[in-house]
Amino acid sequence: MDTINPNLIILLGCLVPGLMTGLGALPIFATKNVSQGLLDTLLGSAAGVMLAATCFSLILPSIEYGGGNLQAVLITSLGLFLGAYLIDLVDRYAPHEHLIDKKVEGKNTDSLKQIWLFIIAITIHNFPEGLATGVGFGTDSLKNGITIALGIGLQNMPEGLAVALALVRERYSTKKAFLIALFTGLVEPVGAFLGIFLVQVFQPILPFILALAGGAMLFVISDEIIPETHSNGYERQATYGIIIGFIVMMVLDVTLG
Repeated sequence: MDTINPNLIILLGCLVPGLMTGLGALPIFATKNVSQGLLDTLLGSAAGVMLAATCFSLILPSIEYGGGNLQAVLITSLGLFLGAYLIDLVDRYAPHEHLIDKKVEGKNTDSLKQIWLFIIAITIHNFPEGLATGVGFGTDSLKNGITIALGIGLQNMPEGLAVALALVRERYSTKKAFLIALFTGLVEPVGAFLGIFLVQVFQPILPFILALAGGAMLFVISDEIIPETHSNGYERQATYGIIIGFIVMMVLDVTLG
């Protein structure tokens, strides 16, 4: 670790997780017959990874940086709530369509093409993940940033496959479905660099910034990923996927941290 330029590690850590979305979409060139049960299990594991990353790499460090006392817990709680509320506001008012369940939300949805509604939905979904990665690298612990980046990258792979498969089922070509899936992951580096900026500029309120990113992640997990994995009749498999994903991320956090 000491022989590698830390700035290069941070740059790769911000870019690679988003590119993993495209890597996860590659199987559509070989087969489009992925069972819904397997897909829900994989997406469940992605939710588990995100949940563990939020707990161990954002919430607990927030409390630790804040002093580990009741005041720190209250600051973290405020950040969590506000982070979730900000994403809720964007989700409520930005026009978008969830490709999995076809649910259209937001204002002025009739004025946009369906593909743009979908792209906005993915942006709302992926931006908090990039933000969390950047916030992790913005702390004084490089390993914490690497852990979050690795976790986000792992959970992006089944999401990339789900996006590509959904697009193919909407009669997009395989190549176009792959490119769109790859594009959706490129939102995350933007969030990551913003996260680094926020931490550097607002260093005195680092615990709050960590919790803010954690709250945004929790909202996405609870409002989007878990409901989608529990809406097709494979709730039990998806639940075990969440548990397995949580365990994998927990092990990675302890091993790398």
